[in-house]
Amino acid sequence: MTAADKIKYKGNFKKELDRFTQKLESYVSTDNGDWSIKGFIDVYKNIYTISSDTKIVSKILEIHIFPQILQFADEIGYKILLTEHQNYYPDLTFINKHNEDVKFAVDLKTTYRKKSGISSFTLGSHGSYFKERDKKKNIQFPYNQYLGHYCLGVIYTRTDIDGDAISDTEIYQVQEMQEEYEIPNKKIGEREVTTVKDLKSITSVIKDFDFFAAEKWKIASDKQGSGNTANIGSTLSIEDLRNENGVFSQLGEEWFDEYWINFGFATMVKNGKTIKITNLKDFLEFKGRTDLWDKIVTRHSKE
Repeated sequence: MTAADKIKYKGNFKKELDRFTQKLESYVSTDNGDWSIKGFIDVYKNIYTISSDTKIVSKILEIHIFPQILQFADEIGYKILLTEHQNYYPDLTFINKHNEDVKFAVDLKTTYRKKSGISSFTLGSHGSYFKERDKKKNIQFPYNQYLGHYCLGVIYTRTDIDGDAISDTEIYQVQEMQEEYEIPNKKIGEREVTTVKDLKSITSVIKDFDFFAAEKWKIASDKQGSGNTANIGSTLSIEDLRNENGVFSQLGEEWFDEYWINFGFATMVKNGKTIKITNLKDFLEFKGRTDLWDKIVTRHSKE
């Protein structure tokens, strides 16, 4: 495959992915912007609301939009391969039906708004498969077999008042779902059951969705995304996510690759001390390219 072919495939795929994200908000939302998912239902028509815990919300959101993703892939001439193991990268592998050498990695990422932007999320590991790009450790196909690595992101607002607390779930019965002869339950075990007129009366745990698609390297930061794990962090600006305006976006993918391959391993002497390099400015200095400092994108957006 020629370089021109790769550019063409990447351009078309990103264009279609952008178009797809524009349709998802109406798919998951009610007319007033609330999440159309209200909870789980049992055979007795009891509605159990969802916790606002981010892991629970993320998983249900993924399940909610997955049929749309399958339809989208088919429409643009791709098939989808899911990861064989839970901790493998990526979430979705898009494979062109007419040329199986054309593969794209797509990770689904969800996060919620905060006063300063968004809650942090990660863009995958900078460990084994990222460094050894012809190997298959913890990855569906070797990293270098993918023409591009993308993030399909979902940003939402939590409706609970205390953003740090996980509110208790509630149980509802909905009048519009009951037959005339049915008698509503008052309790299930020790828990009260609330009767409401219709499903829209139940408050959704999240609302106000914002979907975006971005190449991973274009929205990356130069900081790890979570604790001591080898994960690449993202920019925390909503505007910069939408515009693919991460710290490497003006430098290029090659600098992103080299920086994260060497993150925490390369060392330099600074102020008479030997330090591990964990920021992009130091890395460019270490490489003798201080002339590129002005291409480091710093966060400028204020949400």
